[in-house]
Amino acid sequence: MITETEPQAPTTEAAAGGRTPRPRRLPRWAGPVAVLAILLTLPFSTITVPGLFHGALNSPATLHLLAFCLVFGGLATSYDLLYGRVGLLSFGHALYFACGAYVAALLMRILELPLVWAALVSVLAGTLLSLLLGAVALRVNGIAMAMVTLAFAQTGSILVARDPGRATGGEEGLSLNTAMVPDTLVGVMNTVNLYWVAVAYAAFATVVVWWLSASPVGRVWQGIRANEQRVAVLGVDPYPYKLAAFTVGGGLASLGGVVYLLVTGGVTPTITTAEFTLTLLVMVALGGAGSRWGALLGAGLYTYAEHRLRQLGGDSFSALPDWIAAPLSQPLFILGTLFVLMVFFFPGGLVALPERVRSALRDRRATRE
Repeated sequence: MITETEPQAPTTEAAAGGRTPRPRRLPRWAGPVAVLAILLTLPFSTITVPGLFHGALNSPATLHLLAFCLVFGGLATSYDLLYGRVGLLSFGHALYFACGAYVAALLMRILELPLVWAALVSVLAGTLLSLLLGAVALRVNGIAMAMVTLAFAQTGSILVARDPGRATGGEEGLSLNTAMVPDTLVGVMNTVNLYWVAVAYAAFATVVVWWLSASPVGRVWQGIRANEQRVAVLGVDPYPYKLAAFTVGGGLASLGGVVYLLVTGGVTPTITTAEFTLTLLVMVALGGAGSRWGALLGAGLYTYAEHRLRQLGGDSFSALPDWIAAPLSQPLFILGTLFVLMVFFFPGGLVALPERVRSALRDRRATRE
């Protein structure tokens, strides 16, 4: 006697066509949220990391250094919008960063505007300046455009250094008018609040760049970076898209200048030079241009390394011969050498390093088998 049995549901393996289902991947937002959560909770951590930081993670010195890294991480991300996403090589990005810092400092010092209004006006000024200068510089392409931006940057740097009307402070720079700043952002005891401001800026710059890169405008930017002439042949004028990237990048840089002014308590002409923009280029290339985390990683590592090397000073190499100790006592020499080696052996930047290691391990296993 045959009895009927209820049909059984196919197993997971059968439903998948005899293949084992792949493990679920975490959503794309999980990584950024985890990184942001770690950064926000660092001020509550008393963990010490010997060799990396002096004191606990929540000490004022460590938080101040991390705030520096985050400010330059956000600034490098704004530069990566031009260089890494659109392929625009600009030597004048420091001009908009300096515009945000100097305009905010002058407004709080001369007009005695509160921080919020000074920051708003300075960001608008930096965005407008990038729009106007970008409209001129982007009329040419390639090296010609880079030279035009360099000329603008040098003009701004000379103007600040000459101190017209004794407004910019010349070589000494300007100090922050703390009377126009909330008390919660003044003093060593409030370093944690400045750190959170730096976290907010880095997160804001990163979100804006990621969001725009994933938008239809970002896809046009990718096409311009790959082949601008092909984009033009398809009937899309690249000029307004490049100008949009130039303007947004300048606006984000000017906002970073305001945060830099708060973190440092002042501003000097060193941030107006073309060399400062070249430092941003090194940061982006070190981390990986056009990648998701490259600008943040490269800027953080470069800023931290420069700070630590300056702390070591020349006494650390006094036992070596003079012809070796002299260059090694200069942090830029060491950083430049490391950058050249990094570009030569790992051209994709730090973000490409894990994949290169995995590829090398796979090749080694394949040769053994």
